[in-house]
Amino acid sequence: MNRLAHHQGIHKFFMTLGLALYFSKPVIKHLVHLVDALTTKGFSGTLTGVRYWSFHPNHRTTLSHFFTKSPWNEENLLEKLQEWILRQIERLAKRENQPLFVSIDDTICQKTKPSSRAARAIQGCDWHYSHKDHQSVWGHSLVWLMVHTFSQAFPFAFRLYDKTAGRSKIDLAIERLSSLKGKRAQPVYVLMDSWYPSQALIEACLKQGFHVIAMLKTNRILYPKGIAIQAKKFARYLEPNDTRLVTVGSERYRVYRYEGAPNGLDDAVVRLAWKADEPMTPDHLHVIFDTDRELGDEEILRYDAQRWTIECFFRQAKDQLKSGGTVFVTFGR
Repeated sequence: MNRLAHHQGIHKFFMTLGLALYFSKPVIKHLVHLVDALTTKGFSGTLTGVRYWSFHPNHRTTLSHFFTKSPWNEENLLEKLQEWILRQIERLAKRENQPLFVSIDDTICQKTKPSSRAARAIQGCDWHYSHKDHQSVWGHSLVWLMVHTFSQAFPFAFRLYDKTAGRSKIDLAIERLSSLKGKRAQPVYVLMDSWYPSQALIEACLKQGFHVIAMLKTNRILYPKGIAIQAKKFARYLEPNDTRLVTVGSERYRVYRYEGAPNGLDDAVVRLAWKADEPMTPDHLHVIFDTDRELGDEEILRYDAQRWTIECFFRQAKDQLKSGGTVFVTFGR
């Protein structure tokens, strides 16, 4: 596809979103060039790269002024895009009779730490612990929501995490979750890793009519027969014949269903699971929490596996869209 046709296709999509009612022609022109550059192989993630790869006719300082000083509201753009995404994903879920998934996670866009002689550090950067690197790294931390089915996924909302603002990642996740307004025809499951399942976030999900499937840390306290014990210590008392074999895709698991939620999380189920070919030790233990008591073990494990969709998105965004670059974090201010 030549560059003109590519621009026309992007412009047509913006008109489908109804952006002409909210933004001027110059603003839409900038957005067309921005999306063109972001989806071009070789894009470096800088404003200079936007101008170069999209053949933008204006100087890069014009783009800088557009992001920092132009009177346009990116929340309007995000809202119209979210409306379109929800229509697409709900139509797909209804046609294929699938549940809707909402994955919550955060990622770090790592930057080079500025020298002590730098006049200004990059705005919004701070030290954040990276589980991948097992140490704190310098950069932007962003909390993301992704909506998806088994077959299609869309990044839905994100917010830049600023330690100095006094709001936690849980607060940002609850705020972003509120953008999923209205009732859904299909059941909705919010997926999250072991960092996120706080009582406040789970209650926010339930208030909107969403179920929660989350990994729990193995030191989470359970109460079998009213006795408080860590999940990993309780697991030591389980034998293979206490579990049932469950097949999900090409993997087999041993699953123990614990009836009774952790402290502060009522009316839920916790499953202790191990891969069938691994020993039933705390090092190989997975603890899965869910609020839908009607789901079977196979469904829970299959649904929980969909959480990796957002991890794949993070990798693709960083590798192909250069999400660590200047343009990406501008929209999260």
